Amino acid sequence: MVREMKHTEIGEIPAEWKLQTFEETFRMLSNNTLPRAEMNNRGGTVRNVHYGDILTRFGEVLDCEKDEVPYLNDVSLLTASAQVLQDGDVILADTAEDDTVGKATEVYGLGKGRMVAGLHTIPCRVKKGDFVPKWLGYYMNSPIYHDQVLPYVAGIKVSSISKTALSETLIAVPPLEEQKVIVSALSEVDRLLVELKKVISKLRDFKRGCLYLMFPQDGSDVPQMREPGYSEPWEQRKLGEVTESYSGGTPSIGVKEYYGGNIPFIRSAEINSDYTELFITEEGLNNSSARIVSEGDILYALYGATSGEVGRARFKGAINQAILAIKPYVNYDAEYIAQWLRKSKRNITETYLQGGQGNLSGAIVKELLVQFPLLQEQQKIGQFFNQLEHFITLHQQKINKYAQIKKAMMSELITGKIKLV
Repeated sequence: MVREMKHTEIGEIPAEWKLQTFEETFRMLSNNTLPRAEMNNRGGTVRNVHYGDILTRFGEVLDCEKDEVPYLNDVSLLTASAQVLQDGDVILADTAEDDTVGKATEVYGLGKGRMVAGLHTIPCRVKKGDFVPKWLGYYMNSPIYHDQVLPYVAGIKVSSISKTALSETLIAVPPLEEQKVIVSALSEVDRLLVELKKVISKLRDFKRGCLYLMFPQDGSDVPQMREPGYSEPWEQRKLGEVTESYSGGTPSIGVKEYYGGNIPFIRSAEINSDYTELFITEEGLNNSSARIVSEGDILYALYGATSGEVGRARFKGAINQAILAIKPYVNYDAEYIAQWLRKSKRNITETYLQGGQGNLSGAIVKELLVQFPLLQEQQKIGQFFNQLEHFITLHQQKINKYAQIKKAMMSELITGKIKLV
């Protein structure tokens, strides 16, 4: 049976769904303006929802039993007007550096706990309309609602939204039974995503532990755990003694003939990617210091925010000066060296990126002291971590798949295009 739809200011929605304005639906609550420095994750009596956590950590629903919400250091700093939240309240982030401004989260499972809304948030409480738990959280993060918010966003470097601007946005109110089945379906996908993220977190913790045990630590020439059957001593060598390395360059941006060819141009943020969006021509390669790397080469980020990141080239392509390509000599394994660099990232960056220096260099990398077992043991260690990373990648791919499924479900269910009851 074809569902009867009606045309509204927010598009086609089911005929039986109601619409009411934000102002009709909610009454505004008072928040506080305490900075992040006034919060902790150790404990306290009152939790505080910071706008940055809404934007980056919390989903459509803030599950107070499972999500980590910071505590206020000193409750006495709260003004008398700051109101305690309750289940069903919705908190919007009124500031962001991009179009995520207006992202919302619905309070769920708070119970008798005390929690307040913090800096750059707009907390609100339902005064009209019947809503099942979580419906408003899902609805107000769907495109059908967020697209209403975007025209009212102000600012250039920092985006913001005002309470006045929100007042005329529209809230959809489906029948309660339909709200329930939509929320149930989306919650099930969220549950799967949470479980997969827990698995990845445990795998990464396991990997960190193995990196610590299977590589010698500073001041030691032997690891705490070795591959079975190996007892030979390890040797310490400078990385520059057992590898060759080089950086590349960037073809002149002003010469259009240098770009749009068929040579992948790998940038720092892409050293672990299966693709790049930028390609150069043979002419661009020949008229610059860009260098070609082969599939499997170690790629080491030298500059800026990605300093110390390690990758293995997934395809043949060119690199610029921000990447150091490392090729091991015979008897030295590339995956082993890549894993050693990953394990040593924090130590390397803390040692060499002090005093405001934002970059590493090929000369620094060549002087790094690395402990090596025999080639066969290097290969087994490298294979172990490579397989572990592959397992993590498979789980991340599942997360990405379910995230896309959820996005499609929200598009179809929140608009009523598909009816589950």
